[in-house]
Amino acid sequence: VEQEWRLSPNLEVRTLCKKDSLEFESVVRMEIAHHQPVLTISVTGTGPARSSLIVALRPYNPEGIQFIETVSKTADANAWLVNGTTPVNFSNSPTKMVFSNYQDGDVVHKLDSEANIAEIACDVGMATAAALFPLPSTNSHIVEVTVPLAKEFTDLKPATAKQAALKPAIDSWRDALAPTAHLRVPDTRFQFLYDAAVRSLVLLSADDIVPGPYTYRRFWYRDACLMLNALLAAGLTERAFTILDSFPGRQKFSGYFQSQEGEWDSNGQVLWIMDRYQQMTNHQFKRSWIDSVTKGADWIIRKRTAKKPITPHSGLLPPGFSAEHLGPNDYYYWDDFWALAGLRSAARLAGLFVSDRLRKKYEEEARDLEKYIFASIALIAAHRSKGGIPASPYRRMDAGAIGSMVADYPLQIIGPEDERISNTAEFLMENCFHQGAFFQDMIHSGMNIYLTLDIAQTLLRNRDIRYRQLIDTVAGLASSTGQWPEAIHPLTHGGCMGDGQHGWAAAEWLMMVRNLFVREEGDGVILGSGIFPQWLVEETPLHFGPTQTLFGTMEVQLKKTDKEVILDLNSDYTVAAAPPATIIVDVPGYRKITTETIERQHFILEER
Repeated sequence: VEQEWRLSPNLEVRTLCKKDSLEFESVVRMEIAHHQPVLTISVTGTGPARSSLIVALRPYNPEGIQFIETVSKTADANAWLVNGTTPVNFSNSPTKMVFSNYQDGDVVHKLDSEANIAEIACDVGMATAAALFPLPSTNSHIVEVTVPLAKEFTDLKPATAKQAALKPAIDSWRDALAPTAHLRVPDTRFQFLYDAAVRSLVLLSADDIVPGPYTYRRFWYRDACLMLNALLAAGLTERAFTILDSFPGRQKFSGYFQSQEGEWDSNGQVLWIMDRYQQMTNHQFKRSWIDSVTKGADWIIRKRTAKKPITPHSGLLPPGFSAEHLGPNDYYYWDDFWALAGLRSAARLAGLFVSDRLRKKYEEEARDLEKYIFASIALIAAHRSKGGIPASPYRRMDAGAIGSMVADYPLQIIGPEDERISNTAEFLMENCFHQGAFFQDMIHSGMNIYLTLDIAQTLLRNRDIRYRQLIDTVAGLASSTGQWPEAIHPLTHGGCMGDGQHGWAAAEWLMMVRNLFVREEGDGVILGSGIFPQWLVEETPLHFGPTQTLFGTMEVQLKKTDKEVILDLNSDYTVAAAPPATIIVDVPGYRKITTETIERQHFILEER
């Protein structure tokens, strides 16, 4: 079996199956016909004489049962009508249609029977049907199956989803991708995976934002905020605004942004992403957003545990089962680091939109939480911490320590090359990697793509070239359609957790590629620090952008000639809250350039 995801001009999945002299190819896509959305499946069957191409209808979807109670053939025998409402049309008439129900078993057992009925009913919703198309003397046959989807889209809410469905498919994809950051590198695998990741994020944020199309087609703040971070970096700020605008309405009266009870990271994440959005766009928050921010920050403050008596968890958030599935309920630093980042964000936003008094209050609360976090870390015995940061004050170093890495990426609570973070990364790479990727051995067991890339981000920030190995490993683990599940089975390399098209994984691939070219560090930006040396070949310019940053939009191009390497920066700082204080050009193998003259656009690089 071979499968590929074709991205242009419209999205389609091509699958080719071969066995001995049999060959089957399908191309699945959505089209617009007569201003209505239609699912189209083009199938080609090839085989020896007296073979048939069979289109089967069964009550299954990728997750279980999709009940079929009635199936009937139309008067012209060119279509089925399913459950009295949904037509399934064929481009040409089959020579025979057969039907079955639960009592008689699957229709596969009736393929040789006479076609003596025109419809079937099943009380338990397990009706099946098959349409047979004998192969002609050429031993190959093509059938096109179409299923109108207008009713599916009519049922969607809000109304904008219905309107979008009626736009021509190619135009709508062109419109959706128009503002996105474009990548150009000579590595075709990297190029395809980036382009696929952008499209996956667009698909998974078309209505609400969800981390997957099936099992994970529901909302979690955690996945949403990290996917929104990638949407913002890609330039999809309007789409991000629409999603963020729903957050105040989802918030509990208490101020809690609850995905599910017992997880305490969400408030910090929401405040952090709202702050990033504001910095990137200089958006003036409306009252509902401002109230949501203050209620969310106050919830964090109230949620903290007592500071006395002094214990390893004094002043931290309560024990929870953890967003990162790090194990049983515990006082996870993952939650605390997000809360700290959220309070810092709330302080900045309060200073902009509420009052200086409230800004100072949240700043003081953030400093206090930071003090208790690092006091707790300092209390951990050396034989348990090994110089790093375990998942909680009551845990030894294990795979759960991956949650503590959030202090480095993406939050930058700790500065680059911090020894505690470096030691944590080293422990994880030495003890918790399998086949070159981070292996989560608790609950979400398997090789995890987005957590592997998070460690790569730390290595990149620390100027440790091993980030390239991790990125190469992640690229090698992608499916032929450019996708990753949430957890990859160590033996089969298939999925063993979540959906095969995982939004968080796509988001972190996008962020990884983006940060190779442009990344924020403190109040400045660093350009080109992750460029792979083999990409810099003569007459093949590298390009990324325009990407949204905390300081405005930036577009980077690198070109190597026979004499020099040139980096050109095209930027617009007027769209953000403030320009960068410094710009650092730090391409591997070339001398670092630091400038506070942000208008400078043209850099000639010298070899080290």
